[in-house]
Amino acid sequence: MKSRRNTLCPKDSPALIVMLTYNDRTVSNAYEIFDQCKDSEASFWGFKEKSLPIAEMKELFAYMKQCGKTTFLEVVAYTEDKCLEGAKMALECGCDILMGTVFFDSVNDFCKAAGLKYMPFVGEISGRPSVLEGTIEGMIEEAEKYLKKGVYGIDLLCYRYTGDAAELNKRFVSEINAPVCIAGSINSYQRLDEIKESSPWAFTIGSAFFEKKFGEGFCEQINKVCEYIEGRV
Repeated sequence: MKSRRNTLCPKDSPALIVMLTYNDRTVSNAYEIFDQCKDSEASFWGFKEKSLPIAEMKELFAYMKQCGKTTFLEVVAYTEDKCLEGAKMALECGCDILMGTVFFDSVNDFCKAAGLKYMPFVGEISGRPSVLEGTIEGMIEEAEKYLKKGVYGIDLLCYRYTGDAAELNKRFVSEINAPVCIAGSINSYQRLDEIKESSPWAFTIGSAFFEKKFGEGFCEQINKVCEYIEGRV
């Protein structure tokens, strides 16, 4: 088994992280959707740092963990103070893994001290929804540097890339020997096929479920994607 796998994700196939987000913001009825779909096949669940009140975020994460889910907060932030604020929010909410933020040593040090798993972005990122720029070689080099500093893994906004996303997906996952989450804009079976081929640790789907890209009902889509990615259909 490749070392990019671990006890959080014991399967050989990539794990789906269901993101209760649309256009990089958490939907207002996230709690209700999770409650309706908590018995679906997905065991990884998360959302963004915007736009739920902190009390609702804490309540939802607590419910997810009560249901046996692994939880993620993805923070879309680019300045050191906002990234550190996002890390503190993740700790306060009690989630398992902080995804996103531009890497800063202060954020990494905070996460290590708090026992919070950290998966920062790589590349040149801007906007919301985010856009990814930079060279594939540069992103691989950046990721290796962060892994040496002790981050848990990497959050790669592969399908927000202005270059060749399929090539980025293939090369990055094959060369980075750590958990890689392919995040953002996975909205077609072609992209699911690319995920299956590269076999990252995990991948996120949020907006595509709300846009019914994989079927009608939310739970139905989750199960269809899990079955497809595991080769059961």
